[in-house]
Amino acid sequence: MTASDTIGAPFRGVIPALVTPWNDDGALAETKLADLAHRMLRAGCSGTVWPGSLGEGQTLSHDERVLGWCAIASASEGHGSAFATISAASTKDAVRQVEAAAEIGMRGCMILPPYVHKGPWSEHRAHFEAMLSAAPLPMMLYNNPVAYGVDVTAAQTFALADAHANLVAVKDSSGDARRLTALIAGSTGRSRGVGALVGLDDCAVEGARMGACGWIAGLANALPAESVKLFQLAQSSLPADIAACDALYRWFLPLLRLDTVPEFVQLIKLTMVLTQTGDERVRAPRRALEGVARAEAIEVIRRALAHRP
Repeated sequence: MTASDTIGAPFRGVIPALVTPWNDDGALAETKLADLAHRMLRAGCSGTVWPGSLGEGQTLSHDERVLGWCAIASASEGHGSAFATISAASTKDAVRQVEAAAEIGMRGCMILPPYVHKGPWSEHRAHFEAMLSAAPLPMMLYNNPVAYGVDVTAAQTFALADAHANLVAVKDSSGDARRLTALIAGSTGRSRGVGALVGLDDCAVEGARMGACGWIAGLANALPAESVKLFQLAQSSLPADIAACDALYRWFLPLLRLDTVPEFVQLIKLTMVLTQTGDERVRAPRRALEGVARAEAIEVIRRALAHRP
């Protein structure tokens, strides 16, 4: 086994960022969340991560996070990895989340910059270092400058990894292919490489072909088997696999693009409705899609599903 076969571990393969199921009364539906995690792993996903942006994490209390983590950890035992998304407005709350995730037995953490805060890198670095130091869990930094207003460069990432051996991967949602190139090429020859994972659904094939070790996937909530197959084919250099990947990607791309717009939570949940794998409930201030926007989305989804491979 070579270093390239293990880089980023345990953050490798297709890892769905789980949506959050809600009960009729608006409470967290823990059993449905556990069932969703189990379904993803049965379809071949290597793990699940929750609750990120797609999981409406900013609307969850600390206690709700703990309940959800317990649910997916139990559902994942013996089947795959359960990862905790760590996101908070304050460093103190972020550290508390890491400590809770470690106590529960989560396999690792995906760590975010502090919500809202747009300070200098010195402050964000300290925030990340506090989380990395809070527990000896493998951690993956989430870089999404569009959503969070904080852009962590490859050089800054490698500096953090040099100081903290448990920073093993980065989820990149910048949409800039050069960022993935910098992370992948920059890890070559380092004593400890940092795995690069694709963070936008419509970059999954490009990222895999560049050498990304994993994909934090959104549409996988509705179509996990297709997501796993797409990424595996994209990682192959065999001519037959390349042709099969291109054909699958042409079919999948209109759906994957639903992950890249502001209404991505509602759109992915709507896809789950039409694949009979979930419902449209979201937590306020979000609201389910209505009117023309909903009708247009349904048209796109149904057209794709009518030709599902």
